[in-house]
Amino acid sequence: MSIITFNSPRPVLADRISRTAVANVLLVIAAAVFVGLLAQISIPLGFTPVPLTGQTFGIMLAGAALGWRRAAMAMSLYVLAGLAGLPWFAGGASGYVGANFGYLIGFVLSAGALGWLASRGNDRTIAGSLLSMAFADVVIFVCGVSWLAHDLHVSLGTALHYGFYPFVWGEIIKAGVAGFALPATWRLVDRTTKH
Repeated sequence: MSIITFNSPRPVLADRISRTAVANVLLVIAAAVFVGLLAQISIPLGFTPVPLTGQTFGIMLAGAALGWRRAAMAMSLYVLAGLAGLPWFAGGASGYVGANFGYLIGFVLSAGALGWLASRGNDRTIAGSLLSMAFADVVIFVCGVSWLAHDLHVSLGTALHYGFYPFVWGEIIKAGVAGFALPATWRLVDRTTKH
């Protein structure tokens, strides 16, 4: 049995509560707001334009819980509303965020990928969930670091120093919490629906 599975689609957590178009819209909005709130947990590092934030934790949870369509829509809403002026990017920023823009693109792609993996059941086991979270982080950082290097006109090594290395331990913790939380939530949901 492989840790990451590519089975036919299965319900995700949001499918247990979302049965109408209105419920889907509310879930998308709620996930965007959740990530916007977590973005306000922002610690500037001084040597880099990229702050420590809680956003990626929200993306991990929302991506896996919503499924790929709702997750990608939620993160697209988050990005588009922030670009339009809603001050809910890291530290209350809005508009085009320059060197950090690649991370926003990564959020949309990562949430969609997590949702797709969750629809294949990868959020139901700890091992599958942890690997899915790690993959989601890779997507975010590939997009973020690439754009950072381009926008700041620095080498890949410098971009990694600015936009990846300082965040590794925080991401391991966030991925670990999310990776354990989703299978535990599934066990709880399955137990309550059997009674």
